[in-house]
Amino acid sequence: MHRLRTARSVFAPLLGFALVIGLAVVPGTATAAPELLSQGKPATASSIEGAGTPASAAVDGNGGTRWASAWSDPQWLRVDLGATSTLSRVELDWEAAYGTSFQIQVSADGTTWTPVHSTTSGTGGRQGFDVTGSGRYVRMYGTQRANGYGYSLWEFRVYGTQGNPPPGDGVRVTGSHGNWQLTVDGKPWTVKGLTWGPPAADAARYMPELKSMGVNTLRTWGTDGSTKPLLDAAAANGLRVMNGFWLQPGGGPGSGGCVNYVTDATYKTDMLNTIRQWVTTYKDHPGVLMWNVGNESILGLQNCYSGTELENQRVAYAKYVNEAARAIHAIDTNHPVTNTDAWTGAWTYLKAHAPDLDLYSVNSYGNVCKVRQDWIDGGHTKPYILTEAGPAGEWEVPNDVNGVPSEPTDVQKRDGYTQAWNCITGHTGVSFGGTLFHYGTEYDFGAVWFNLTPAGKKRLSFYAVQRAFGGATPANTPPVITGMNLPTSIPAGAQLNIDVAASDPNGDAITWSAAFNSKYIDESGGLGFTPVQVNGNRLTVTAPDRLGVWKVYVMAEDGRGNIGIETKSVRVVAPQPAGVNVAQGKATTASSYQQVGDGAPFPPGNTTDGNAATRWASDWADPQWVRVDLGAPTTFHHVQLVWEGAYGRAYEIQVSDDGTTWRSVYGTAAGNGGVDSIDVTATARYVRLHATQRGTGWGYSLYEFGVYRR
Repeated sequence: MHRLRTARSVFAPLLGFALVIGLAVVPGTATAAPELLSQGKPATASSIEGAGTPASAAVDGNGGTRWASAWSDPQWLRVDLGATSTLSRVELDWEAAYGTSFQIQVSADGTTWTPVHSTTSGTGGRQGFDVTGSGRYVRMYGTQRANGYGYSLWEFRVYGTQGNPPPGDGVRVTGSHGNWQLTVDGKPWTVKGLTWGPPAADAARYMPELKSMGVNTLRTWGTDGSTKPLLDAAAANGLRVMNGFWLQPGGGPGSGGCVNYVTDATYKTDMLNTIRQWVTTYKDHPGVLMWNVGNESILGLQNCYSGTELENQRVAYAKYVNEAARAIHAIDTNHPVTNTDAWTGAWTYLKAHAPDLDLYSVNSYGNVCKVRQDWIDGGHTKPYILTEAGPAGEWEVPNDVNGVPSEPTDVQKRDGYTQAWNCITGHTGVSFGGTLFHYGTEYDFGAVWFNLTPAGKKRLSFYAVQRAFGGATPANTPPVITGMNLPTSIPAGAQLNIDVAASDPNGDAITWSAAFNSKYIDESGGLGFTPVQVNGNRLTVTAPDRLGVWKVYVMAEDGRGNIGIETKSVRVVAPQPAGVNVAQGKATTASSYQQVGDGAPFPPGNTTDGNAATRWASDWADPQWVRVDLGAPTTFHHVQLVWEGAYGRAYEIQVSDDGTTWRSVYGTAAGNGGVDSIDVTATARYVRLHATQRGTGWGYSLYEFGVYRR
């Protein structure tokens, strides 16, 4: 039924347009056919019976939802058409609780009302009246109910000819189902936007570049006292800001900050007061486009709850968003209110429980081109904006040969932004555009994946967005890397050769640099730049000495502020020392070992089992030791320590003939973890690592303790 209703709603404006064309060609006729003006417009009422019967339900185009008032007289329902319009007809679809005496009234300002139709003998059901008059606001004003209930309307439809909003009339959602439009001061506004990353205090510095890109909108996730410089700089350059309000658990399924929206009245009251405070502060600022309450929380609640309780929390959250929307509308009638999630399924909750939102928003990357069909399949009755979009994200790409997400190439990212924009704008009359992700200067793991300008350097994706937005034609563009090949694994500390293929469209000389990232080892986001030798198309760097899967980045710069970046993974493995590991499989003991916790136990025998995936972990105290009994006095020439993240900064390699009296054969106070390869010649039955200073706040942890005879 939803799909059928949606199809009829989508085609209705087209049929209306056909009628307009038909009338327009009749000689001597200059009057266009009246259009439905009220659907989807802001509606308010003197009262509502409950949260499930809001004023907006009477103008949503859905015959299954309704407005219901309190059980008293008088009551009214009014709709804001957005501009003074010429009216020709009003239709009322009453529920059983109807009015016997009521007026249809119009107003230019929402204060002074003029009746265009009156009756004292209303019959309920479906009623329609041809009217003559004009106004921006139209209301049903009821003075006598037919029964002991209130007034209840399935639909309140106003037909006529839409007027033009007056200059300075704010931001409006205009039009009807499937034929909506966002207007700013009466002019159409397609959101050509980016999410905002730099400090708000630096906004004026970046606005000229954004304006030259064709950007007209910026999106934030929070609004507070620091927001004003961003609004000032945006307004000075003709841009607008979608001002966000962060609600927990924001940011999708990986985020924290669980809140109980069913019971936590304190949190909800505090956040509502914060929202009211900053809406009041900025509502008249010319840099405001709209208000965006929450980010990805309906999806993110699955990180806090499950089963029936998850459903209860999602409903309660949607109701709270509606409460926030009503609070904002009560303060600011000139800017729409929306809510962002990372899941189009969230719109079902908003449709049922947040009718006071003016439009929906969604963050979508790899699935952005499915949003249109999701909207159709969901039978939704409000327009939407894409509030984050771009190339496929880490969570939705296949893993590479080393088992980590395969990051798109620079060329694929460029094409991803173009495809996302085409899909966003392809849903005409419903999608208002989008704010692509991300305009920021960070230069780390996430920034390389998504930033258009890491460290202020422009990428292929920067220019793809500029072309999509109709910005200035660039005089120079970045080097294009079309190939990057390297081994899938490399011994720690070895020379790593990277073969690249690249060219510069403008013939500029290319300068190369390289970096490593350990996110898939320790969740670090930082890039560690490393010296690189360049020999034609081959770059050579030294592999890290810590085991695990590393991201390798190569950067090609043209000296004109442009950069190309490619990245692939490499697995760093322990080097294979020459000789025989005389410690492997031998009896091993330690001062302590971790017996409980995630992945425990971690006994000392793990260091001599020949398996680089198992480890010994000590207590979190100094000193600690681990020793191996070689079974008999044995001559050896090399010791290899393969550390986990919890390494020793100060330690000695000691030997003993009896396991009691020890002598040191090697020592350091500058250990840095990774793989320590120690050439040392000694003869003994027992060999031990005696550690006196930890390199981290944890204990000591070794994958392998190898003792080699050559």
